Amino acid sequence: MDTVSEFFEASVLTSGEAPAVIFGETVVGYPELNARANRLARRLIAAGVGPDSLVAIAVPRSDALITAVLAVLKAGGAYLPLDPTYPAERLTHMVTDARAVLLLRTGSVAPLDLGVPELVLDSAECVAQCAGERGDDVTADERLGPLTADNLMYVIYTSGSTGVPKGVALTHAGVADLVSTQARVYGIRPGERVLQWASFSFDAWFWDFTMALMHGATLVMAEQDALMPGDSLRETMLTYRVDHATLPPVALSITDSAGLLSGGTLTSTGDVCTRALATEWSQGRRLFNGYGPTEVTVGTSIGGPVDGVQEAVSIGSPWDGSAVYVLDEQLRDLRDGGEGELYLAGSGVARGYLHRPGLTAARFVANPYGPPGSRMYRSGDRGRRAADGELYFTGRVDDQVKVRGFRVELGEVEARLESHPAVELAVAVLGGADASSQHIVAYVTASGERSPEAAEVREHVRAALPDHMVPSTVVVLDRLPTLLNGKIDRKALAERAATAAAEQRPGPEDAPSGAVDPPATGDAPSLEVLLCGLVAETLDLTEVTPQDNFFELGGHSVLAAKLASRMRKELGVSVAMRSVFEAESLAELAEIMARSR
Repeated sequence: MDTVSEFFEASVLTSGEAPAVIFGETVVGYPELNARANRLARRLIAAGVGPDSLVAIAVPRSDALITAVLAVLKAGGAYLPLDPTYPAERLTHMVTDARAVLLLRTGSVAPLDLGVPELVLDSAECVAQCAGERGDDVTADERLGPLTADNLMYVIYTSGSTGVPKGVALTHAGVADLVSTQARVYGIRPGERVLQWASFSFDAWFWDFTMALMHGATLVMAEQDALMPGDSLRETMLTYRVDHATLPPVALSITDSAGLLSGGTLTSTGDVCTRALATEWSQGRRLFNGYGPTEVTVGTSIGGPVDGVQEAVSIGSPWDGSAVYVLDEQLRDLRDGGEGELYLAGSGVARGYLHRPGLTAARFVANPYGPPGSRMYRSGDRGRRAADGELYFTGRVDDQVKVRGFRVELGEVEARLESHPAVELAVAVLGGADASSQHIVAYVTASGERSPEAAEVREHVRAALPDHMVPSTVVVLDRLPTLLNGKIDRKALAERAATAAAEQRPGPEDAPSGAVDPPATGDAPSLEVLLCGLVAETLDLTEVTPQDNFFELGGHSVLAAKLASRMRKELGVSVAMRSVFEAESLAELAEIMARSR
């Protein structure tokens, strides 16, 4: 077996009527999911989808999303995941740059006007057309061309250091080794339940997808609100009795581990798994630590089971069909435990960056340690290999950072900042004391006499970049600090970032009229006062007023989940996560809290 559709169809043959997908109250068995995907695949073939054709998919979390992905792959095409919440400018760039031939969406997703033909999956016309198609497996003769492991499987766009996101093109070549690694390491059994947590726009989504459907297990899906780290995520995992989950450290850091995944497995990935997290989450379940950038098929090495005793948590050893080299600047292998750059090789290495031959040639280089003609990916990650062969991640060689598990090129943020007409120079740095509080802080100088407003600059960035790339704080400076050689002193700005949020809030001496005054002695503080206090602590601000909006203060989804958890534990008030997101001000959120008591 070489392709995703072949692995899935093999699972269908051995799974009987077992559930393939659970989404809320909806349960779809393997035979039904397969038939739905086959019917849609035949419509896609009729629309011109064949091997190496890219199909953009903008479908919310649901069993319909799984059907759409399987159908594209069965037709021989490759999928381009679109998050409908992304700015229109970014979605347009992705679809245009990828040269997608078709867009699939559901009626709940507003028309995106991306300049390509679209198919609305739940429209009466599409439903009727699919109902008229056969439900048996699509054959090779029906496809518009031969489908092999070398054909495109998906394209995922990542942050670009030049200011333009780049598409990573993955083929089916790494799927067989991915599936064999999952079977060997996790021993997944039919009937077990795998949580689908990752966003569709990231390659970890494909890991969840294959972890369940290539092994006869059940993929558990839920609305985004039900997957927010903290109480919501915990309740979802308990309700659906999840056996296997893959989560980033930022989600683990604010979720109570007690009783979750009992006897099952947890994989930490996307960022550094600390010793403290390993100690907590290795109790009562098997904990693994995965590593691998988007430029390989989801991952390339895995460590574990982790016991939480070691000083540092390793990223383990290469998985099936993969190789990880620790090399110096002359590409010499550092087998003595020295620190070098991690180069990744094997079946899962991407084809390259879509329509970017120059960038592909710079990052996907000849492999002097592999078979003739083989390549390796220059990851930009630093690491070392211990005497026992275990690999350890030690940092980056460039300005790429992880923000709440998302990969961000600070250069792309800076390019957008400097495109504002009132900004001359911009520097973006990473702030935050831990995984849950990580955020981007921007320092800018004015291009003319008018000093740019921080809120105005943030909205300018938000119009083009996804939320995790929008600076939580923008600080306007007369000039940027420099080193003796005249270069910008980024280290000085990074050190200053710890207090950047407070710089943007008024101090007690010049607080606005709406500021919260401390309650009189003996008076019980109101919910509004208590909430403002929690928000100030959560966001590390010196002043918060009831008229403030949590997200305009620099809050984000993870901090919102953290705030909701503190509201429940410290104030005894539980509110839906949706209320935290939709409340226009803290005063409005306090009113919702009062009604929830």
